[in-house]
Amino acid sequence: MSTQPSGARVPIAILTDFGYRDHYAGVMKGVITSICPQAPIIDLTHGIPPQQVLAGALALRESVNFFPRRTIFLAVVDPGVGTDRKPIAVATRTGPRLVGPDNGLLWLAAQRTEIKEIVELRSPRYRLPKVSTSFHGRDVFAPAAAWLWRGVRMRELGPPLKTMTQIALDTGVVEKPAQLDGEIIYADNFGNLITNISRVIFQRFAHRFQQCRLSIRIERRAPVLLRNAYAEARKGTPLAIFGSFDLLEIAVRAVVVEIIRVGVSAATQVPVEVTVCVIPADRVEFVTPLERDASAAWPRS
Repeated sequence: MSTQPSGARVPIAILTDFGYRDHYAGVMKGVITSICPQAPIIDLTHGIPPQQVLAGALALRESVNFFPRRTIFLAVVDPGVGTDRKPIAVATRTGPRLVGPDNGLLWLAAQRTEIKEIVELRSPRYRLPKVSTSFHGRDVFAPAAAWLWRGVRMRELGPPLKTMTQIALDTGVVEKPAQLDGEIIYADNFGNLITNISRVIFQRFAHRFQQCRLSIRIERRAPVLLRNAYAEARKGTPLAIFGSFDLLEIAVRAVVVEIIRVGVSAATQVPVEVTVCVIPADRVEFVTPLERDASAAWPRS
């Protein structure tokens, strides 16, 4: 068993659907730190919608090429935990190593970085002593990622596999004589709706209609035009764009409404202003209390 760090201090980057309320992600980091306390840990995101494997796979694919070469990506979106789905680790030719369930979650990232080796995480030496049927992120995947960081070789984690579960983004994309149908597969925190229509598929379809102006429509709603940048649309109006995913998305150039509310701090009785920024969906984006100049005149109620 190797106990030496595997070269440069590359990070372990974690992606899950655990959210930010519960202790699950923190416990995984505790397991990792117990095995390799010097490993840098990066929270890629814990905001993947619950059990949405495709959304997690897409986010992971869009991240792998922007980290140090040997980064270990620990991904857990695992609706099949406790079943016969395999726990796996993947080594890639471009460097990143991937750890997680074999349910398609790792496939898009593995495909982008070129698969070199796949193993099933079966060795009890590199798991926690007691493995639950509901929390493999803690009991199987976190220890495996930590031991990989310590320098354990892939084949020590378990037997080799020839294949892994694949997942396709363009399933559901249907090209008709005068229409291209796709699906919304991801919604980011800005409310942008990302579809499974890639730029390549769209351009191939659009090439047949070079003398026409194409528009994009969600079901029976009003059509929107394709733009090159968000700022090309008027504030508050929807647009279509190929964003950072290089997939067609529907977005709104949001009107941000700033509301100033005056109040008194319950703790100090000091007057405060509370600034609330609201986007068109009426979702509170952030609340920042600011101490006001004590010499200022307050409006009378």
